Amino acid sequence: MDGDSQQDAPWWKRGVIYQVYPRSFQDSDGDGIGDLAGIEQRLDYIAALGVDAVWLSPVFPSPMADFGYDVADYCDIEPMFGSLADFDRLLDQVHARGLKLLLDFVPNHTSDQHPWFVESRSSRTNPKRDWYIWRDAAPGGGPPNNWISDFGGSAWTWDEATEQYYLRAFLPQQPDLNWRNPAVKAAMLGAMRFWLDRGVDGFRIDVLWHIVKAEGLPDNPINPRWKPGRNERDRVLQTHSTDRPEAHLISAEMRALADDYSRGTGRERALIGEIFLPYERLARWYGTPERPQVHLPFNFGLMEHRWDAAVLRKLIAEYETALPPWGWPNWVVGSHDAPRIAARLGEAQARVAMMLLLTLRGTPTLYQGDELGIGEVDIPPARVQDPRELRQPGIGLGRDPSRTPMAWDDSVSAGFSAAEPWLPLHADWRTRNVAAQDHDAGSMLNLTRALLSLRKSQAALEIGALRLLDAPPGVLAYERCIDGRALLVLLNLTPEAVTFSWEGTVLLSTLSGEAAPGMVRADEGLILE
Repeated sequence: MDGDSQQDAPWWKRGVIYQVYPRSFQDSDGDGIGDLAGIEQRLDYIAALGVDAVWLSPVFPSPMADFGYDVADYCDIEPMFGSLADFDRLLDQVHARGLKLLLDFVPNHTSDQHPWFVESRSSRTNPKRDWYIWRDAAPGGGPPNNWISDFGGSAWTWDEATEQYYLRAFLPQQPDLNWRNPAVKAAMLGAMRFWLDRGVDGFRIDVLWHIVKAEGLPDNPINPRWKPGRNERDRVLQTHSTDRPEAHLISAEMRALADDYSRGTGRERALIGEIFLPYERLARWYGTPERPQVHLPFNFGLMEHRWDAAVLRKLIAEYETALPPWGWPNWVVGSHDAPRIAARLGEAQARVAMMLLLTLRGTPTLYQGDELGIGEVDIPPARVQDPRELRQPGIGLGRDPSRTPMAWDDSVSAGFSAAEPWLPLHADWRTRNVAAQDHDAGSMLNLTRALLSLRKSQAALEIGALRLLDAPPGVLAYERCIDGRALLVLLNLTPEAVTFSWEGTVLLSTLSGEAAPGMVRADEGLILE
């Protein structure tokens, strides 16, 4: 739980990443869908928030079967979002404001409309046939093995024309690439070079742990804990379809590429891996000092565990213990794939969660709209867009509620668009918007700004060590320390005041009014000096 005493720590250690979902950030052309020019229009807002980097969800050409995670061309921009010239201008403007730009790279699969797959599908003898994973039916007919798609159903799709199945871990429109083929690896690393040459500052790498499958594609073990009503994917354990040793080798090659650009330009490039694994396995994705892998394997623990002080204290301790000495932590409480933090916890505890996110040791990722405290969003059945919800309705897997448009003001369509937005707005958008919260000193937006400002002014919060402290039930307590100076963080994760003797000057509270020495108020987070 040591801190980094070096004041020149790289930006990806000291900084905060802000995730932008382009479809839902700002529409500039009146089609109801956000775009690159819209993001450019709102860059001053992002910069003033106090973050350090912008991560864009996929902006590559795509049929949008999975809203950009089905890529049809890795080296261009989806016309719905703009052009390469629009991207270059956005990148220049991001850098002009002292920010970094990360792209969402999708290496596990392409769109079924990608020219590579069109060729692969054309015949069994096509040179690109082996760029994807094709297999004959099982001896008795049916899929080659028991693997299940993340979106439900078999992970195999039958191709009538060539009479074989192809593997796809997600939608039928998202065939998996065969990373055991050297030509595939070369082409994908070439795509990364294309964007690095344009000046991007790194990548968030989608489902990195999926990209290599076990030789022979054996059946996955049955999960004895699975019950009906849960994600069908979890009927089996993904032993042979994820987290293969060869994937770590590829991750190291991606890191070597990023490091080459860092050395060549003097600008640090960063890689973030989307990886859902227990901490002891997640830690392996840092690699070794001699052969590093991703800079930050995403840590989703705060999204996956019960909101309870004892549970989270144990989680933080286990995570810190699992990290290798050279590994830097990271935390996230929201994303385009998960329920909003305010929907999970309510508005009061969402404020506490924001303080937790921005004061733990490590690099935080903040998802757009969480700084407004957007909560539950009702998506009428006729407006459902998410293929995951359409394929497995009613069990809580739908991602549309976390992807609704940003609310900028109380004008028509919340200032997001001149047209009807592609997804409905949250119900209280007329009062829960940037303009309204901007002038409210006690708003979630201004709390987030205050936390980010304090973080920047306190090296202990940016790169200091973490020491977990004993505290009464319901309170999570820890110190952030650097160069002999410590800040105390107290988080009451309950709706009741808790008696707790503390000393020091209050730097920030999640609540208005005077903090009360001798207790932590209900739903209160405190930072003390």
